[in-house]
Amino acid sequence: MAAKIKKGDKVEIIAGKDKGERGTVLRVFPKKDKVIVEELNMVKKHQRPGQNREGGIVDQEAPVHISNVMVVDPNDDRPCRVRFEIRDGKKTRVSKRTGAVLD
Repeated sequence: MAAKIKKGDKVEIIAGKDKGERGTVLRVFPKKDKVIVEELNMVKKHQRPGQNREGGIVDQEAPVHISNVMVVDPNDDRPCRVRFEIRDGKKTRVSKRTGAVLD
């Protein structure tokens, strides 16, 4: 199945503690249906010191379930649903509301 959300997409969180916040997708985990969004869903991690890093408490992004994010439409800057269309013999992602190509 093709991915409706890809790395580099601008998304908005629609549920959870960061509801309404926007960010860029850093990583996608298709088997787990999760994404990591830049500077959102921050958690504290207790890290042991290593050869190249200091120990202590660090902030890092935690994965968000893919159902809790929506792609932001480039035309009207609002969250939108995504559909697939065949254009010029290629499968492309398209905004359901405005018909704008997302790829």
